[in-house]
Amino acid sequence: MSIDDFLQAFFSIEILQQAWPILWAGLLNTLLLSVVVVPLGFLGGVILALLGTARSRWVRWPLIAWVDLFRSLPPLVLLVFVYAGLPFAGLEVSALTAVAIGFFLNTGAYYGEILRAGIESVPHGQVEAARSTGLTGGQAMTHVVLPQAMRNVLPDLISNTLEVVKLTSIASVVALPELLFQARQAQSVTYNATPIMAAAVVYFLLLWPVVRLLSRLENRQIAGRR
Repeated sequence: MSIDDFLQAFFSIEILQQAWPILWAGLLNTLLLSVVVVPLGFLGGVILALLGTARSRWVRWPLIAWVDLFRSLPPLVLLVFVYAGLPFAGLEVSALTAVAIGFFLNTGAYYGEILRAGIESVPHGQVEAARSTGLTGGQAMTHVVLPQAMRNVLPDLISNTLEVVKLTSIASVVALPELLFQARQAQSVTYNATPIMAAAVVYFLLLWPVVRLLSRLENRQIAGRR
């Protein structure tokens, strides 16, 4: 294959111009998905992390089983089960709802473990000091523990969020027209790999600043421990 053939197959400007409108629509859907599933997963994580502080084994043991289950299940399998399996139980869900449920269950478990580790990293003496000022247990958790916990595990939270945004590409398996789905549609019409390459470049441009931010935070955290 000559250089010209390679460029025509993977970096055709003409094909890119034709495919760009649907790629743009896919990018908007990817951003919409991220705006939906990241807060949902984080909310699920906060709930699990707070439940994880319970002393009762009747709360902790089912919680451990829940977290282990949804961390062990591949997100793709979970998504297909929600979208294609629930209808057999009489529960019809849209593609977006299926993705939201799947990501809430899967990413919530990961966020929960990260936040639980952050909560445990806060010295218990600070909770006692907060309670001595008249704060309730809930107020101490909200105003004293959680802010410090999130700061302690901020690089891990950002890293997990980065993975969540990348995982939105699996929504293509339930025909939700996000970026990868639209790129594959364009490729099937043009018989050219340029739309897939364009999608890869868009993902890189979208996530690279977050990767650099994560690296800076990790280096700062390491420097702070010295």
